[in-house]
Amino acid sequence: MKYKLLAATIAAALSLTGCSKPEQNTTASSSESQSAVQKGSAELGSFGIDLTAMDKAVKPGDDFFSYASGTWYKNYELPADKTRFGAFNALRDRSEEQVKAIIDDLMTRQDLNAEEQMVKDFYTAYMDVEGINAKGIEPVSDVLSKIQAIDNRQALTEVFGNAWLYGTATPLLGSMWYNRLDPNEYQVSVSVGGLGLPDRDYYLSDQERFVDIRDAYLSHIEKMLSFAGVQDAAQQAQQIMDLETRIAHAQWPREKRRDRDLTLNQIERASLSDAYPGFNWDTFFAQSGLKVPELNITTPQPVKDVITIINETDLAVWKAYLTFHTLSENASLLPEEIYQTSFEFYNKKLNGQEEPEARWKRAVAQMSGTQSLGFALGKIYVDRYFPQSSKEQMSELVENLRAALGKRIDNLDWMGEETKKEAKEKLAAFHPKIGYPDEWVDLSGLEISSDKPVQNIRNLRKFFNAKDVEAELKPTDRERWGMTPQTVNAYYNPSFNEIVFPAAILQPPFFDPNADPAVNYGAIGAVIGHEMGHGFDDQGAKSDAKGIQRNWWTEEDLASFTAKVDQLGAQYDKYEPIPGNHVNGRLTMGENIGDVGGLSMAYEAYKLSLNGKEAPVIDGFTGDQRFFLAWAQVWREKRTEQSLINQLRSDPHSPARYRTQAPRNLDIWYKAFDVQPGDALYLAPEDRVQIW
Repeated sequence: MKYKLLAATIAAALSLTGCSKPEQNTTASSSESQSAVQKGSAELGSFGIDLTAMDKAVKPGDDFFSYASGTWYKNYELPADKTRFGAFNALRDRSEEQVKAIIDDLMTRQDLNAEEQMVKDFYTAYMDVEGINAKGIEPVSDVLSKIQAIDNRQALTEVFGNAWLYGTATPLLGSMWYNRLDPNEYQVSVSVGGLGLPDRDYYLSDQERFVDIRDAYLSHIEKMLSFAGVQDAAQQAQQIMDLETRIAHAQWPREKRRDRDLTLNQIERASLSDAYPGFNWDTFFAQSGLKVPELNITTPQPVKDVITIINETDLAVWKAYLTFHTLSENASLLPEEIYQTSFEFYNKKLNGQEEPEARWKRAVAQMSGTQSLGFALGKIYVDRYFPQSSKEQMSELVENLRAALGKRIDNLDWMGEETKKEAKEKLAAFHPKIGYPDEWVDLSGLEISSDKPVQNIRNLRKFFNAKDVEAELKPTDRERWGMTPQTVNAYYNPSFNEIVFPAAILQPPFFDPNADPAVNYGAIGAVIGHEMGHGFDDQGAKSDAKGIQRNWWTEEDLASFTAKVDQLGAQYDKYEPIPGNHVNGRLTMGENIGDVGGLSMAYEAYKLSLNGKEAPVIDGFTGDQRFFLAWAQVWREKRTEQSLINQLRSDPHSPARYRTQAPRNLDIWYKAFDVQPGDALYLAPEDRVQIW
């Protein structure tokens, strides 16, 4: 985790969501293509919306979430193995079932190629609960022995440097990333980590719920230490809590960490020890083999403060800390007693999950990442479940959204021509990736066994780390994907100015080739617009068409943009889903801009697709109403209060209910549903925030 190429985790752009073509008006062909496929039946309802989910007794202007999905919300019972459920989770369940079908097929066959055999062996090892239980903690005993042998800061630094391999924690992180000032180069990004709770607020807040969580965490640490035979576990647990609390104090709040200006602090590797003394950086990086000559220190003062903490904390405390985190981070690969103890705290206490997921689901999740066997599975997934026609239709939608955003930029009244020219260049350079990579990851040389799950994970980490070391001094690989095809999500990568849509998200309710066009534009169209919007949100707008971080705005236009951004942040700050716990408008800013802007772009594209014709009324709903209902049902969700607290404190996305009501910033939503002054969601025209 500590050193892997973070192209694998670009997904932070959206917990949903190569050569660039010049702008072109593809609306006619898009409309014709979509009309042509209206031969089959939509998967949801008669035209792509689940009308049975609606609560028509609710006024849209008072609670658009409940109007669109209220009956579903009142009647749906959250399963014991989930902390949240909505459209994304339903699609993830479908994707998992599809991947499970692939694995089940491989398990019955003998004529497997090398990659298929890896999948079969990995799954066999992971599912062998009896064998795992019999081994106890022996699979991590080598790491625990190294930890117990630490007798100086040099040995401690070596263990920190190997955290990526061992699956333990380290207060300093070094990850291979892209050079924000030259995206053709890699560099190492250095930051602060090492906490066992989701966010620094969990250590620092005096709210009763967080005090209770800290008490439970302390007890959990003690229990986990007992599995390693620690005698004074209670005392060591308190020392670990005190250490992590000190690290939490040193960290920046999340909203500050997302500021790309504050987190751009490049330094030559040769100068690192002088600028950040007291830590053996050469020893730290030698454990991964990375030799990138330039680094970026994302949080300078916290890094300095953590170095002080490293040197001032007794080695015995660090040994206890590393022992706990080794067991904690590897819990899913260790005996059921250890996994269950971890589940009781991290899943049940922190997120309200009553029962563990089926083990096969955990196996699929473990195998599906970019740094695992995800692309080996992805090849088969695409062949079985992703038709070429869906990729072609998606490409048309993307180009229609590109044209729509171009038109909207032309019509912005707050942006001058100089900045518009730069914005249009960036838009033209957007590189969409749809469905699956053109080049699959070559797994030649990777060794996977059928009876050593911990070793399999380490072999994967070594394998992908070696690929990073091999690539670190070469030009960046712009064809590399940060998600696998079976992942239900999407992302924007500012360094490559690319928008990426894995195959698994291109299914109902997001995309249905047999659905009404208004539904596809309100769902996947708005997701496309959302990802494009990340290129122009408060942080994405700091990079240009080539992915270089620089200010391409005039001073006047930047001031106008910032004022609108601040206005939107203030709007979201008012949302209070749980008493005393508000949405953080600054933390969620990028996603909120993506939602509001994405909807605007998607609606513009939808109207263009009609070629001046009036949309038909279907089942009593106008085209505009169907467009917004599609958006709302994409975001229908039910979740536990504990997981909602976690989201509010650590997730850059607003809760689903508030994403549903993003349309309150669009004048057309008011007309579509006759929203009037006095309605709960009504905003005066001057309070509606339209940026893109």
